Amino acid sequence: MTPKERAERSAAAMWADDHASHWIGITLLSVDEGQAQMSLTVEKHHCNGHGMCHGGVTFSLADSTFAFACNSRNQPTVAQNNMITYTAPAQLGDTLIATAKEVSLTGRSGIYDVCVRNQDNKIVAEMRGLSRSIKGQLFEE
Repeated sequence: MTPKERAERSAAAMWADDHASHWIGITLLSVDEGQAQMSLTVEKHHCNGHGMCHGGVTFSLADSTFAFACNSRNQPTVAQNNMITYTAPAQLGDTLIATAKEVSLTGRSGIYDVCVRNQDNKIVAEMRGLSRSIKGQLFEE
């Protein structure tokens, strides 16, 4: 099995039970070893009292994308720490695209950077995620 095939099978196994991402409205666009891309269209129920996308929604998109990138090797992996910086507000109707890329993987610990951009390619947020792998597999190999 190629690394991309393993990443796609891992993503399919996770996506089947990822009720939170489905509920929020996130779409899985692509996955490969150590990377993933997901999107979300900002709807009225995603907006806060200022009329812009709630930061927690943007964080959820970044966090889900991070999860699919760090679980791409069929090794269950969880977030150990995440830090996000919001650089511009997302607005109602915006299409947000999050791209996660592995920076480092040493033993059971990984570092991932996630960039969230809008449809105009403007950066909305940057997140750094630290991961920790746990026992088991996402699918039987």
